[in-house]
Amino acid sequence: MRDSFRSFVVLLAAIACLLAPAALWAADTNGATTANPANTAAEAATPTGPSVAGATNSATLLDLLVKKGILTPTEANSLRSAPGGAGMDQLLILLKSKGLVSDSEMNEVKAAAESESAHFLIDSESGGVPSANLISGQATPQTKPAETGPTVVPAIAPLRVLPVDPPAKDALAGGLKLGSGARMMPYGFIKSTAAYDSYNPYGDDFIKPLFLAGGTNSAPGGNPEFHLKARSSRVGSKFEWPDVSKNITITGQIEGDFEGNFSEADNRNVSSIRSSSFSLRLAYGRIDWTTKPNTDIFFEAGQDWSIFGSSALMNLLETTFFGAYWGNVYERSPQFRLGLVQRLGGQRDWKLSPEFAIMMPSEGDLPGSRITCDVTTVPSNNVCDLVNLGLASQLGYGEREGADAAKPELESRVVLQFQLDKAPGVVPAQILWSGFYTQRQENVLSSGVPTAYTTAFPNGVSLNSNGYGNQVAVSLPTRWVTVVASGYMGADLRFFFGGQTLSYYNHAAGLTATADGFSTDYNTVVFGTNAAGVPTVAPQLPVRGYGGFVQVGLPLSRWFDANPKGRNAGWQAYFEYGLDAANANDFYLDKDIGADGGGPIKSNIKAATVFYKMNPWVQFGFEESQYSSYAVPAISGADAGVCNVTKVGNKPTCSASDWRTEFGPIFTF
Repeated sequence: MRDSFRSFVVLLAAIACLLAPAALWAADTNGATTANPANTAAEAATPTGPSVAGATNSATLLDLLVKKGILTPTEANSLRSAPGGAGMDQLLILLKSKGLVSDSEMNEVKAAAESESAHFLIDSESGGVPSANLISGQATPQTKPAETGPTVVPAIAPLRVLPVDPPAKDALAGGLKLGSGARMMPYGFIKSTAAYDSYNPYGDDFIKPLFLAGGTNSAPGGNPEFHLKARSSRVGSKFEWPDVSKNITITGQIEGDFEGNFSEADNRNVSSIRSSSFSLRLAYGRIDWTTKPNTDIFFEAGQDWSIFGSSALMNLLETTFFGAYWGNVYERSPQFRLGLVQRLGGQRDWKLSPEFAIMMPSEGDLPGSRITCDVTTVPSNNVCDLVNLGLASQLGYGEREGADAAKPELESRVVLQFQLDKAPGVVPAQILWSGFYTQRQENVLSSGVPTAYTTAFPNGVSLNSNGYGNQVAVSLPTRWVTVVASGYMGADLRFFFGGQTLSYYNHAAGLTATADGFSTDYNTVVFGTNAAGVPTVAPQLPVRGYGGFVQVGLPLSRWFDANPKGRNAGWQAYFEYGLDAANANDFYLDKDIGADGGGPIKSNIKAATVFYKMNPWVQFGFEESQYSSYAVPAISGADAGVCNVTKVGNKPTCSASDWRTEFGPIFTF
């Protein structure tokens, strides 16, 4: 039975080779490089470009192989992008890697193709007119244009910024060829949205957790806000470099957007609101080595999405903060990453991919309001001033705590991928775990030690604390509904947009005669005397946090059997709930909750998002969401049980909510 099936597949490959002209495998660039999160992998795999000779035969063969579970939509899309005979070679390599074609059978098919190069084939649609020579690459005469376009409305594919499937060799053959021999495929989108917030005390064009410093009160009306922005627009390019080995594929990507800070310059003092700076998102190169038909080893170097958290994300229209501190944990960070993709086979095309990376150790602590001291007077009278260092100092101060530990951050993940639903247009499902471990260090110079403790610590001190996290996630795409769920917990999650912006705290319990010292990045370090009367430094402990989300995607157009080539083929709806919270015990110690309450201790988002895809290049999105944050009351004093420092319109409250309505178009190129 296996030999019969193998022969059938080989026959299909031979037919594809002999009947399809060079243009058969022409690249479809309409969706394959779309950076818009709503443009899913399944949509990218759908041919939507202009008709070319033989395109109908290509779509029929590849769609048939996808339908039978032999190829994945991603693999089929790569084959459509391959030029001429390279498409046949890639198909045979894929079939061989799946165990469906042997080396001898590959050679037989290739030999058959070469023997046909001296002959002309009869095109049945041309009434017996000879077709062009296959080797010459001339176009085959056509009596009528072949129809192209999707044969089925794709199911909703989860947002995956870190795909498991390795890149196909020569996938960018239809792109721009550079003088060096490398190829590039530019992509991007222009995105403009208008948003109304019912309560936004910060004045930002995105929403962050309520009750943060500077946002614990509001105007009497609750600070409703309206914003219209275009700085979410993005541009990038994928790259591929040639290599003499057919088993080595070298690719890369660079990407940026305009989500950076507003420019500060004399000619921008009035118009800075529309002069946001261009900032780097991704910049990496990757080498894939197919060591065995079912085994791919890869190495990546550069800035890419973090392995922890980013493997499962909510698909939101609002991408400026992108669910940060609302249940989406993610980052983009410099890294060296090594991984393996092992094809296990089976009817559901099982794949296992373990990965490991060393990352730039980053903390992300904001040096917005730090204590600074005059080093000439601190040792004698400990005179210090509260100053606002500003966001411009973040790289110089806030990010150095990780680097000061002189150890790389460690991240890892394991993904199990399989085809849950074998219907056409459905991408594979995934079950995954990801984690990280890092260390930060606070350095106090001798000039930053309080006067009372300079004798005990003449050379200064160094303090360390650890950060760690674990995430478990599933993404289950089917033809009817797609469910993505993620849960995480860890400590010092601030850099990954978790734990309600909290990082660490000074645990000074049990110390007497305490005094504040100051680190090289102007953080407070507590000195004191322990129960034995020995001068010591309060340990710094990470604030623990937890959270996650559940998102349900509904392919409305597929539900109602819309014409896959018509205007109503692009309706999708999403419903999501996300939560991010800090551990209660750590929160009380960090905020020193006593006679005053504080917040936020947790925040959640409830949202509904609808996308309408007018055509492969233009999409509209509408999102209605409720962002809520919660504070804790005072636990002692006259105001015990009252949230006396968290206010809305100067009225004490333990909760606050923002209803956000956002709408806008996305133009993809």
